Amino acid sequence: MNTQTLSLEHLIRPNSVKKTNKPAVTFLLHGYGSNEEDLFSFAPELPEDQFIISVRAPYNLEPFGYAWYAINFDAEHGKWSDDEQAKTSIGKILDFINEACESYNLNHEEITLIGFSQGCILSYALALSYPNKIKRVIALSGYINEGILKENYENNDFSQLSIYASHGLVDQVIPVEWAQKAPELLEKLGVDHKYSEYPVGHGVAPQNFYDFKAWLERKS
Repeated sequence: MNTQTLSLEHLIRPNSVKKTNKPAVTFLLHGYGSNEEDLFSFAPELPEDQFIISVRAPYNLEPFGYAWYAINFDAEHGKWSDDEQAKTSIGKILDFINEACESYNLNHEEITLIGFSQGCILSYALALSYPNKIKRVIALSGYINEGILKENYENNDFSQLSIYASHGLVDQVIPVEWAQKAPELLEKLGVDHKYSEYPVGHGVAPQNFYDFKAWLERKS
């Protein structure tokens, strides 16, 4: 199957096992400075009945790579994220999900997000803001930024949402303490979740991959 021309650049791995006319779909959202080829390396190992789409973030970085939103560094404020641009990207991803489900004839009620770092932060935001659209999230090496969540998100119905989150204990990019706040918030919201830590930095250890793959197979 050829890749369709949609609002965001992407790579696809069609499902090889057909259970229904409209397969479940998993969207892969990469981190800051990367591209759609990064997480696509997971695709061959993901469930064969799932249609996999790895999405490229919309903003170019120099000299290479892409971002979902700007991360700025200055002497006065240190490192800070452009939350307004992040909210814009959330809208772009929602639009893309709708386009992709229509174009590839996918089941819009069986959507999984796998996000790493910046992609993880947006995956959390999408799922908690729109739990009626997102069913599962695998949140890798990120945290929940409440500043980009939809207003009154805490009143949403989270009964159909499941989240697997993981983080490296020696992550030098996003402190593990930031990630450790997620389980408490998810517990308060009543979201079905699992949180794991691994003795690695800002990356996905092999055991981490096999653990979230097993979780996804159980939840699918």
